[in-house]
Amino acid sequence: MLKYCIKRLLLSILILLGVSLILYVLVSFMPVDYFEDQIRNSLGGAVENNEAEVQAKLDSIKAYYGLDSNVFKGYFNWLSRLCKGDLGNSFVEKQPVEDVIFRDMGVSFGISLVALILELLIAIPLGIKCACNQYGKLDYFVTVLTMIGISFPTFFLGGIVKKVFATDLGWFEPIGLKSSLPMNATDWERFADMLWHLVLPMFVLVVLSIGGWMRYTRTNTLEVLNADYIRTARAKGLSEKSVVYKHVFRNTLIPLVTMLAGTLPSLFGGAMITETVFDLPGIGNTAWKLMQAGDIPFIMGYNMFIAVLTIIGILLTDIMYAVVDPRVKLR
Repeated sequence: MLKYCIKRLLLSILILLGVSLILYVLVSFMPVDYFEDQIRNSLGGAVENNEAEVQAKLDSIKAYYGLDSNVFKGYFNWLSRLCKGDLGNSFVEKQPVEDVIFRDMGVSFGISLVALILELLIAIPLGIKCACNQYGKLDYFVTVLTMIGISFPTFFLGGIVKKVFATDLGWFEPIGLKSSLPMNATDWERFADMLWHLVLPMFVLVVLSIGGWMRYTRTNTLEVLNADYIRTARAKGLSEKSVVYKHVFRNTLIPLVTMLAGTLPSLFGGAMITETVFDLPGIGNTAWKLMQAGDIPFIMGYNMFIAVLTIIGILLTDIMYAVVDPRVKLR
């Protein structure tokens, strides 16, 4: 196990080097006047006509990212700072990129984690139930609902939910994470208010993702139910409940582990569209706004952050294979 993890970590380092090189080269090909526009915006209107300050700032930014010299020399200078944890300073936020990421990451992580737990708690039992009752009324009914949920774009479903339940009915808050509570409000009241704001975003996240998990579980459960060892277990006289939840369920988890590889970036990287629709102060919404503003340091730092999460997710998935399937040996 240890030898395998070391090999995968070394391979992950090579992959991250490739990602960082591609990201740096793409940014270096951006026109210089684009940098000038962003620097002027970051300096504000008070120095709008101060060309000397704009030029000095532009020269410092170009020197920081190595855009005033050889591309490869600039890349290695940027990479050395990246390895030290220095992602640069955000043009818009006026603070280190890593501080911006970790500041807003908590909200996104909490929302995505709870949504993922709800998705698994609903989708896996439902998928197994539909597989055990293939072509039954429940199977057809759930299949139609999940296909409808999968077909909806995030912004479309989020807009409908917000209009109906927040704007028209007034049951929930349309945007934000907190209301204007009195100064003497207790911590419990503030926490309950925050949860009330998260009902609609959580509903959208669960509805859009539950269909994929359910269909994937159903398909894999059907394959396991037709296996020879399942027929043998039934021939031995085991109850259907024991067959399904002791033998079928564990083997159904093996393919599902593959899908979990992509959940880690979404947990920490934020649900960009959902957070934007409901204007939540998460890293996904922040990333969308700063990308629109052309915040180059944040774009580079955020994409490297997502790349690291993706590599870690894949490594954890490989390790989980050995946990759920004794036949898998990591060497």
